[in-house]
Amino acid sequence: MNNAGDTLFDNLLGDAAERLFAQTCTPALLRAAEQGQPIDAAWRACEDAGFADALVPESLGGAGLTLAAALPVVLAAGRHLCPYPIAHTMLARGWLAAHGHAALPGPIALAPHGLSMAGDRIAGANVPWIRVASHVLAQIDRQAWLLPAQAADVQSNGVHGALDGEASWALSDAQCLGPVRAASNEGDGRDGRDGQSEADAPDALTVLAAAAYAGLMAGAMERVLAMTLDYANTRAQFGKSIGRFQAVQQQISVMAEEVWAANMAAQLAFQSRDTQDGGVADAMADAMPGAMQVAVGKARASQAAPRVADIAHAVHGAIGITAEFDLQLYTRRLRDWRLAAGSESFWHAHIGARALQGEDRALDIIRRVSQGQS
Repeated sequence: MNNAGDTLFDNLLGDAAERLFAQTCTPALLRAAEQGQPIDAAWRACEDAGFADALVPESLGGAGLTLAAALPVVLAAGRHLCPYPIAHTMLARGWLAAHGHAALPGPIALAPHGLSMAGDRIAGANVPWIRVASHVLAQIDRQAWLLPAQAADVQSNGVHGALDGEASWALSDAQCLGPVRAASNEGDGRDGRDGQSEADAPDALTVLAAAAYAGLMAGAMERVLAMTLDYANTRAQFGKSIGRFQAVQQQISVMAEEVWAANMAAQLAFQSRDTQDGGVADAMADAMPGAMQVAVGKARASQAAPRVADIAHAVHGAIGITAEFDLQLYTRRLRDWRLAAGSESFWHAHIGARALQGEDRALDIIRRVSQGQS
């Protein structure tokens, strides 16, 4: 398919996701989910649309899309704050299919960090999406574990409106799926590039979760910018809209720069890993992002999130933090997602370590990352 065809397909897929989420994932539904009410109908509509299996090969009943083609769905999910982990589910089902595991019903949360095993139980203090997911695909000591949410003992994590929570499982309810390889080595059996050992490289589930959050944050920031522009153009002070004041315009200009930087970061994170190895490696590459692409993408999106949130609240004033106003639904999640699957500091450290272990110049590293080569 040529570039024009790719753009048309992305627009069609993104428009379909936008219409569905606008109808089914309203702010009222998110508030209901925060209060523990069921959201099954909204999830069924999403699954019936085929979005959850977007990255599963066609031979296994999925759409067989590339990561880049699936990004418009994730951006739309971020714009509407879908109260279920559709981005995680897409990536998790693609990973499970690539590794020969059976398809799972319902939404799947990725939990690469924070879970540990003690005696005959597995526990985590802040398990992502546990209040709305059907399963958790977790990484514990470089092993992948499948944890059914129905068997979990779930408690509040103390964060207002969080869909994450404290959870624990009996070891007998968990299923070990085997080792999780370093992301840059998925399917090729090699050590990391540029002298980076597999032990030092981020694991595949961390990279998948980080890519998901980068896309969700980019979509959420787009919506926050739109809300801020609308408010600045309608809120009047001293006889004119506040958007006509130069100080406000300057702040919104800075916000717009950050939002578009986050969008470009999400596009980078959703590049399929470049490989010419053939066989299993090539088959997995379409559903597996490159570690360095995700590192740069998630770091930049996390870096933009607090600045976008701060400017949005500065423009809105006191109304922005009220429970009745939708802005706080977005900014609370932006701050949570900034840290989820690694903050900018975490990924900056990884980027720096990779750069120092190789002999390439900085410009060569930038070129390689932008071309989808980890």
